[in-house]
Formats: sequence, C-alpha cells, structure tokens
Amino acid sequence: MSSNVAFVFPGQGAQSVGMGKDLTDHFPGSRAIFEEADQVLGYPLSRLIFHGPADELKKTYHTQPALLATSIAFLEAFKPSVAAPHYVLGHSLGEYSALVATGVLSFADAVRIVRARGQFMDEAVPSGQGEMAAVIGLDREELTLLCEEASRGAGLVELANINSGSQIVISGTKEGVRAAAALAEARGAKRVLLLEVSGPFHSSLMKPAAERLIGVLADVTFREARVPVIANVSAEPLTDPEAIRQSLIRQVYSPVLWEDSIKRLLAQGVDTFYEIGPGTVLAGLIKKINRTVTVRSINHVDALLQCEV
Repeated sequence: MSSNVAFVFPGQGAQSVGMGKDLTDHFPGSRAIFEEADQVLGYPLSRLIFHGPADELKKTYHTQPALLATSIAFLEAFKPSVAAPHYVLGHSLGEYSALVATGVLSFADAVRIVRARGQFMDEAVPSGQGEMAAVIGLDREELTLLCEEASRGAGLVELANINSGSQIVISGTKEGVRAAAALAEARGAKRVLLLEVSGPFHSSLMKPAAERLIGVLADVTFREARVPVIANVSAEPLTDPEAIRQSLIRQVYSPVLWEDSIKRLLAQGVDTFYEIGPGTVLAGLIKKINRTVTVRSINHVDALLQCEV
C-alpha cells in the first residue's frame, strides 16, 4: 500500500557548524547549492556553515540563509531517491525551504529573501529587550490566558510556536516573558526554558520587520505551488502565489501553528514524513503529536544512502 508523504523542513535552532559539509563530497548537486548561495549573497556563506565560528553562524541574518542552503542541499541529494511528496511544510524559516521544494520560489530568490528577513528581524527590536521561552506541560488555552495576564502586568508576551499539545514557545518583551515564565511555573508547567535567540520572533513586536519584508517580496516572482504548502499562519494548504506571499508577511509576527499543521496533514491521510535538513527537532515534535506515523530524518549522508524508496 502506498504512503501519503510530506516533506518537512527545519527552522532556526537546527543549525550547527559543519552541517551539510559531507554532502559536498558525495553529491555535486548539493555542492552547487552551497556555491550558488555564496554567489548570490556575495560572501562565503558556505565557509561559515562548514567551519564557523558558531557565534557568527548563530546571528539571525547568517543562520537563516545557512539553514535554507543546507536544507535545499539535502533535498537535491534526496530527490532522486523518492517520489514527489503530496504536501510540503516548514517550521518558520523552514517554510522558505518548502517553497523552494514545491517550485514557488527559486533558490536564489529564497536565499536573498531570508538573508534580508534575518536582518529585518534582528533590527526590529533592540538587543536585550526581547526574549522567548519554551513552556512544557501547559495547554494552549491556559497559556494564552497566562500570557494575557503577564502582558497586562509586565509587558507584551504572546504565543509564538505551538509545537505540540505540551510544548509551546512564548515570545515578547523580556519583562513579559519572564513574568509569564514565573506564572507558568507557579501553575504547574513541567519546565520553562529561556531560549538563546536574538529577538522576540513570531510576536507582534516583529511587525516592523514584516513591513520591511513587504518590499522585498514585492520584487520577487512567486509561482503556483506544484504541491500544496501548509502555511504556518493558518495551517491551510496553499498553492496560489499571492496567498503564499501574503502568508509570509503575516508569518513574521504571527504564531507558527505547527501542531495544527501536522494534524491537518494527518486528516488528509499523510502517514510518512521526511524531515529534510539539519537536526531531528521536527521528527520529535511530529512523534509527540502522533506516535504511529513514520518519520525519517534526512540529515546526513548515511541517511541518504539508505533511502532507496
């Protein structure tokens, strides 16, 4: 019996120095992706990816094109081994990898966009004023009310990434996030973990970045998706170029509806997920949402060599 397949692509936090380097020795198409990224951006991004330093790689305006390039390099190596997916989706930044995979954006355009997106997000809120935290063990409704309470008393804080029923990331002002974290711990959260990020991503504090992104996206050709992309902001399948463009603008300051997106795919009969790119974060989240599905991480050369499907 054939499977219904989705390709999923990771976002920020999955990066590590050396990611994808082994691809360049085995897959000419993957090597060409890294070379194209260097050429498009006008600086040696691949050297930073392969050799670091880590502190430089984790700067948002480097991380975003680095992860996009690495994910698409893995996709180039993987495509000959597998049939086309039925759906694609990505987590935050990973949505751009998904759009390259389904033909909406060229890789060159996508790498230019995410470099600018990273810069705009980095500059939207002064350093040290924003924060994000992962909350484990509180449901969405309870955490929404808790954030509203903290926002009234301390500073803006909102839901940012709804990753699974038990893992939700909050984002906002430093004071708001710290207040919400304290409330969450007092009300039974299993764990609250402050995240190492440079800004309050996917909160309304990112609206200035979204405004700047409008002009960049206006200059880029968006094509109809070959297979539907599940939009972060709505968990809806999109193929229309203009609808996708608008969803990318909202995505900068809106929560990532990851749990909703996976549940949408499960309802559509998807039973096999390939996580394409560095890390295994998304595989773990998908298994938290549904333990019965097949999830394979395509994140190193050995995984590719084993994938004759």
